[in-house]
Amino acid sequence: MGVVLQARVVFLGAPGAGKGTQAKEVANRGSLAHISTGDMLRAEVAQATELGRQAKSFMDAGQLVPDAVIIGMVQKRIAQPDAAKAWILDGFPRTLAQAEALDRELPAGRKLTHVIYFALPEQVLMARLTGRRTCSKCGAIWHVQTKATKVEGVCDQCGGKTVQRSDDHPDKITQRLIEYRTLTAPLLDYYRRRNLLRDLDADRAPATILEELLQLMR
Repeated sequence: MGVVLQARVVFLGAPGAGKGTQAKEVANRGSLAHISTGDMLRAEVAQATELGRQAKSFMDAGQLVPDAVIIGMVQKRIAQPDAAKAWILDGFPRTLAQAEALDRELPAGRKLTHVIYFALPEQVLMARLTGRRTCSKCGAIWHVQTKATKVEGVCDQCGGKTVQRSDDHPDKITQRLIEYRTLTAPLLDYYRRRNLLRDLDADRAPATILEELLQLMR
């Protein structure tokens, strides 16, 4: 049974920690807007927009898209009607500058209520990311070991082709983790000092994590 959550939440954690998967589930169960900067950027790339062309070179290299581009995109998304009261930010902020910009831009009465950190060892992250496959048609996420499709390379949900994202190759993952440790990990202290941060053990069954998230965000 669903619940209505009046929460404005940031999900933090390294690539592969499970933020996106859980954000979709919590959004569905809690009637929140799921705002994924990664999904928005990939949509821009697929549509070959100007923003997509600018972002593609950074994404292909496993690098972060510049702050100014991301901040503007998030501001526009949060202003939409479905995000008027409650939302989950998945993939943003990733730098201290982005976190500070978010604090400045959120209006009174709509400030952050929670920041949840998905904690997971790096060796587990590597295994998750290298085996991850994404449907090129509907965006569903699969894994060659832990969530394999019935037919290899074919999405169970829509029949689309499953592919390995360019930034899920081992060399790109290593680069992403280096950038995460350098740029994103300092946000843990930033939000901990503001008494917003909650630590979550992300190395557990997804159903267990989901129930804990729903409790944390009430």
